[in-house]
Amino acid sequence: MQRFKSIDIFRGMCMSWMFLTHLIDWWIKEEYYWLQSVTVSIIDPIGASGFLFISGVSFALSYRRRMYKVEVLKDISYSRVKLSYYLRAFFLLIIAIIYNLAIALTINNLSWIWTWFVLMTAAFSLLITWPLLKFSKRTRIVVSLSIWFISQFMYYILVPFQYQENLQGVLYHIFYNDISQDPLLLFFPFFLFGTVVGDVISDINNNKDIEVRRKEIKKNMLIPIGVISLLLISIGVLFIFPNFLVRSSFSWLIYTLGIDLMILLILITLEEYNVFKTKKSYRVFFYFSYYSFTVYLGHNLVFFIFWKSLNLIYIWIASLLTFVIFSLILRQIYKKWGWKASLKAALGKLSFRFARKIEEKKISRERK
Repeated sequence: MQRFKSIDIFRGMCMSWMFLTHLIDWWIKEEYYWLQSVTVSIIDPIGASGFLFISGVSFALSYRRRMYKVEVLKDISYSRVKLSYYLRAFFLLIIAIIYNLAIALTINNLSWIWTWFVLMTAAFSLLITWPLLKFSKRTRIVVSLSIWFISQFMYYILVPFQYQENLQGVLYHIFYNDISQDPLLLFFPFFLFGTVVGDVISDINNNKDIEVRRKEIKKNMLIPIGVISLLLISIGVLFIFPNFLVRSSFSWLIYTLGIDLMILLILITLEEYNVFKTKKSYRVFFYFSYYSFTVYLGHNLVFFIFWKSLNLIYIWIASLLTFVIFSLILRQIYKKWGWKASLKAALGKLSFRFARKIEEKKISRERK
C-alpha cells in the first residue's frame, strides 16, 4: 500500500503552525496581543483541529494495514493489534497527565492537571476510536456530528457554572476545561472524521495501477470531498456570520472541517499528479510531523526566553528564526537518531513490543 507523503506534510504544517502560534502567544507584548488573535482566527484550522484530523487519517490507515496482516497474511493476531493500540493510547495519556501536571505546578494552579491540551485530547481520541472503526463511514459521520450538536448544547447549559463547586461546575471542568484549548467533545470529532477519510484513502491505495488509482481519486475523493469541503466552508462562514472566526463555535467547527478536508485534498491531488516531489521537497514539514509529539513537548523550553517582551517587528524575526533553528536541530536529530528521538514512533514500537510479550505470556499460561 502506497503511503501518501501529503499526510506527513499536512501533519507537519499543523505542528509548524502550533509551534509558531505558541511562540507569538508567549513572546508578544500584551498591547500587541491582537496580532495573536487575528493570526489564530485566520490560520487556526490547521492547528490542533488539523492535527487531530490528520491523526485520525493516519490511525485508520494504520488500522487497515494491520487488519490486512491479521486477516490476509495471518502473521499477527487481532488481539495483539488491539492491545498495542490501547497501550499506545494509555502511554500517551500518562505523558499528557505528566505534561499537565508540569503546567499546573508552573502556574501554581492544580486545577490545570485536568486540562484539554491536545496531547490529552489525542490520547482519549485513540482510546475511544478503536471500537468505532467497526462501524461504517456513514455511521461515524453521524456520530461525529451528533457529538458536536450535543457538546454545543451542553456547553451553554454548563458554562454559567464555571469555577463553581457544584455538580454542574465539576461537569464543566471535566468536559470543557479549558475552552480555549482543545476539549474532547469539540475536537474528538475531527479525529473521527479523519478515520472516515483514512478509509477512503485506504480503498484507493489498494489499487497499484496509476491510471486506475487516479480515476478513483477523482471519483471518490476529488469530486465528493471537494464538494463537501466547499459546502462546509460556505455553511461555516454564513451561519451566524462572522462566528466562523470564533474558535470552538459551531460555525468554526464546520468551517474548520471544510478547510482541513480541502487542504488534504489539494495536497494529495498535487502529489498524485507529481506537481511536487515529496521525496525532496518540504522536508521541514516531514521533520515536524515525524517528531510531532517531541516538538510539542520540547518547544516549551523556549517559553520564558522573550516572555511578553517583543513588538510587532521583533516577534516575527524571533519566531521565524526559532522555527528555522528548531528545523535544523530536528534535521540533525533525524540523521543521528532517527526514530529513537521520535516520541510518536517510540510509543508505537514500545506498545507493540509490550502487546507481544503479554500475548506470549498468555499463550504460555494456557499451554501449562
